[in-house]
Amino acid sequence: MNYLAHLFLARPTADSHFGNLLGDFRRGVDINTFGNAVRLGLKNHYEVDRFTDRHEIVLAAKTLFHKSRRRFAPVALDIYFDHLLIKHWATFTPQGFDDFREQSFALLEKRLPSMPRAMQLSIGHMITHDWFEDYAREDGIAKAISVVAKRIRFANTFHKSVDDISEHQEEIEQLFLAFFPELIAHIENEGPENKSAPRFK
Repeated sequence: MNYLAHLFLARPTADSHFGNLLGDFRRGVDINTFGNAVRLGLKNHYEVDRFTDRHEIVLAAKTLFHKSRRRFAPVALDIYFDHLLIKHWATFTPQGFDDFREQSFALLEKRLPSMPRAMQLSIGHMITHDWFEDYAREDGIAKAISVVAKRIRFANTFHKSVDDISEHQEEIEQLFLAFFPELIAHIENEGPENKSAPRFK
C-alpha cells in the first residue's frame, strides 16, 4: 500500500506514523536506534504489505495491467488505491479526510528530525506540497505515476500504467472496495500495534 493507506492503518501517534512509513526507507537504517513504538509501527507496515501482496483480490487486480507493465502493477495499484481510499473515505471512517490529513501531517512533522535523511526529504516534500491533494484527483494520479516512472533507472513504460487503470477503472474500484475492508479487519486483529488495543473499535 502507499503512504495514505499506511497512515490510515497506523495509530494516531507521532511514533506510529513515523514507523508505519519507515518501511519504505528501511535500507541501511539501524532500527534499534528507534523506540519500541516506532519499531511496532514498522512491523505494522510490513504486515500491511505482506497481507496486501498475497491477497487474491490484489493479485486479480494486477492481471488487469498489460503484461509488459505487470511488473510495475503493484506500484501503480498502491498509488491508485490511495486515490480510491480518498474517494470512498466516508465508507471507512467517520473522521473527515481534511481533519485526518491535518492530523497526520502534524504528527509526521514532530518526527521529521528523527527520520533517516531520505525519508526526511521525501516526507517533508509530501507535507509541503500536499501529495494527498494530488492523490484525490485522477490527473494527480497520472502525475504521481509519471514522477515514479522518471525515477526508475532503466528504460520503462511505467507511465502507461495510467492507460491500464483507465481501461479497467470500474473493475479496479470494485476490487479495492472488496479488498480494503478485509485489510482493515486483518490489521485490527493481527497488526502488531493493535493486538492489545484495537485501532478501529
